[in-house]
Amino acid sequence: MKERVAKIRADISEFWSSRSKAQKITYIGSTLGIILIAALLTFFLTRTEYVPLYTDVSQSEVGRIKEHLDSIGVPNEIAPGGTSISVPKEQVDDLLVALAAEGFPKSGTIDYSFYAENAGFGTTDNEFNMLKNATLQTELANLLKGIEGVQDANVMLTLPTPSVFVSEVSEGASASIILKTAPSHEFTEEQMTALYNLVSKSLPSLDIDDIVIMNQYSEVFDLTDPTRQYGASVADQMTIKKSIEKDIQRQVQQMLGTMMGQDKVVVSVTTDIDFKAENRVEDLKEPVDEENMEGIALSVQRITESFTGDDPGAEGQVEAGDPTDNRTSYLEGNFGGMGDYERVEETINNEVNRIRKEIVESPYKIRDLGIQVVIDPPVDEEGEVEELPAELQEDVEQILTTVIRTSINEEVGELTDEELSDKIAVMIQPFNGSVASFDDVQTKIPTWVFVVGGLLIAAIIGTIIFFVRKRKKEEEEALLAAEEAALAEQEAAVEQVEDINDGPESESVARRKQLEKMAKDKPEEFAKLLRTWISED
Repeated sequence: MKERVAKIRADISEFWSSRSKAQKITYIGSTLGIILIAALLTFFLTRTEYVPLYTDVSQSEVGRIKEHLDSIGVPNEIAPGGTSISVPKEQVDDLLVALAAEGFPKSGTIDYSFYAENAGFGTTDNEFNMLKNATLQTELANLLKGIEGVQDANVMLTLPTPSVFVSEVSEGASASIILKTAPSHEFTEEQMTALYNLVSKSLPSLDIDDIVIMNQYSEVFDLTDPTRQYGASVADQMTIKKSIEKDIQRQVQQMLGTMMGQDKVVVSVTTDIDFKAENRVEDLKEPVDEENMEGIALSVQRITESFTGDDPGAEGQVEAGDPTDNRTSYLEGNFGGMGDYERVEETINNEVNRIRKEIVESPYKIRDLGIQVVIDPPVDEEGEVEELPAELQEDVEQILTTVIRTSINEEVGELTDEELSDKIAVMIQPFNGSVASFDDVQTKIPTWVFVVGGLLIAAIIGTIIFFVRKRKKEEEEALLAAEEAALAEQEAAVEQVEDINDGPESESVARRKQLEKMAKDKPEEFAKLLRTWISED
């Protein structure tokens, strides 16, 4: 047995000493790599993967769950903070069902099921009111958890105490709510209004002003006044103004950039916005027949009087009296004669169109608009700046004129060509640098990325070439060694064959050996001797 072990050790030592340095490094690296891969596979295939069983529960509840899991022999881990517990992945579903059947987790909250389980006749009014308040808080919290973006909710309700006296005025209810919102979630104004209305309608006598809602970061969610008009503040007006200018600028930039290239045009827009909101009522009365300016006759009354006959003259004398008396004086005498009298009276009640208009004019009217455009002129092959074609410049001005004419409010009136040209500025100026498009965000890869990538590629290629050459060299060395071994074996066989012939050398053999020695030592003389023999023959 010892001899066999010694022989194995000697073979291994001989094999190892006969290897080159590169081969030894290769063998050692391959062995270490195989061991490392085997260790990693063993680790990942045999390790137990833990997944959360319950998260975001109280520490006391986690303690009770851990005690129960330890009693039934289930391995578990407590997450940092003590609010989560993890179990093996393959057992999580079975444990959820089993623990739920045993009443875990016990949240400690009171809901409507409490009354079905603990109803009795010995409950006092104070105890019942406390249970009722706790139940309302739990149910309202569960209602809020169903809203998108709300992960958890804590509700504190203060209910008014009913009074037995009629003269006393009872106070209203109040609600304080803390929401645990999802990361980076923002509620819109419509969602906040719905949230406040949901809480307000959940309890009687709960006014919206008595509700306070905040999140876990102490950010209070205020309810926006529904009567507030957006744009009333200076910040809102500046936001609207920038939004309108940006929209017009984007449209013009896209249109002109399509014609001449996005990096050949720069557009700037300035506006004058009217933020005045107007509410007015108009009571208009218009005739039914606008051509004749007449309405519909509802009732018509015509009176016609006529008289023909003698007219008795006025007689008598005015009595003396106050000279300031304004009575008519007439002369004595009798003036008679024929006379005619006629009177026509017509009364018409017409009906007209009565129009009542309640007009609410919204703000955001563009009173004035100015557009400035800078165009990079074309460059010829020699690098000299060329003039922009006049037709192209006219097309640009026509586009800008149309944009201004359709954007300015109609109350400003029709603008003349001169007024429109004053609102447009087109400048032809070479750009010192390229301008990025407003719509397309151009990303540039840093130079160091290409340098590092080139070095990695060169290293990979160099490694491949090194191993290919190394392998080729080893194959050549092995082939050369095999040839040398074969040649040595042949020489040994020849020597052994010659040694077998122990008889005396003949004359022909001796001459042949002399010739071989002469051909090996003096090839020139051997060649002359051969030529001499050939010529003699």
